[in-house]
Amino acid sequence: MRNNPEKKEVIIIGGGPIGMACGLACQQAGLSYLIIEKGCLVNSLYHYPTTMTFFSTSERLEIGNVPFVSNLAKPTRAEALEYYRRVSIHKQLDIRLFEKVSEVQKKDSDSYEVKTSKHTYEASNVILATGFYDIPHLLNVPGEDLPKVTHYYKDPHFYAMQKVVVVGANNSSVDAALETWRKGAEVTMVIRGSEIGSRVKYWVKPDIENRIKEGEIKAYFNSEIKEITPDKVIINTPEGEVEIHNDRVLAMTGYQPDLSFLKKIGINLSDDEILKPEYNEETMETNLPGIFLAGVVCGGMNTHSLFIENSRVHAEKIIETISGRKAYRN
Repeated sequence: MRNNPEKKEVIIIGGGPIGMACGLACQQAGLSYLIIEKGCLVNSLYHYPTTMTFFSTSERLEIGNVPFVSNLAKPTRAEALEYYRRVSIHKQLDIRLFEKVSEVQKKDSDSYEVKTSKHTYEASNVILATGFYDIPHLLNVPGEDLPKVTHYYKDPHFYAMQKVVVVGANNSSVDAALETWRKGAEVTMVIRGSEIGSRVKYWVKPDIENRIKEGEIKAYFNSEIKEITPDKVIINTPEGEVEIHNDRVLAMTGYQPDLSFLKKIGINLSDDEILKPEYNEETMETNLPGIFLAGVVCGGMNTHSLFIENSRVHAEKIIETISGRKAYRN
């Protein structure tokens, strides 16, 4: 641990696209900054399924006025990883990777101390751009901790010639069901609602609906998993309890931001089920002066309202606020 903490005007926690956008805005404004990321560059995107295609077009994923050119209008995961890597290198962003933040504490009237797994830093302002991909929504059923169960789907080949249960009805669930089925898996979907989710990509939705209609993929609607055993899944359906033989369970039930970390720092959360953090929508500043939020973390548990394309403006709002205060002090 360093005896004399490295001091910056801005420390950005999270090295995803929005954290990078905040760093680029700092560069443009002439503010000293540091981006701290607990994993690899754009860690969440790296952990997306290898075959994923974005819903958004490439230009809507651009940051720092750097053009994003993809083979098709809607870029792939691989193209996005390459784009953000090139932006980081070309713009020489100051990023510390594989360094996890453990504490953010008030040091004095105009600075915070940021402790990580490797160092201690000091900053006048802290931006939390931590995303939401790290904590899955659990099924909370017996057997969820078995090795056959995962909340993250990477590649369909692993599931070839196996009996796969996919839980959920939105984009990640539908992609996993279709891709594993096309690799020869016997796929069963367990869906809490009465239909495939309305947010599913428009070019994919007819495909999954037709596969279900033709019986190529089995789907239990208005149903939930009751229990998972090493060789079976027990499902509660409108017709009663159903047992199916099973090798793998893909619980694509969504993810949530680390709101406990925000609460630990002292950021107020709403007292309803959304747990939305308190912040000023004009400046993105929280109830803690000098601590700002950027990106999907602003939505609390409502992780479907904010994306890269409508969060890029957060960086501009925050850095404009910080720069204005700096100019006023000078």
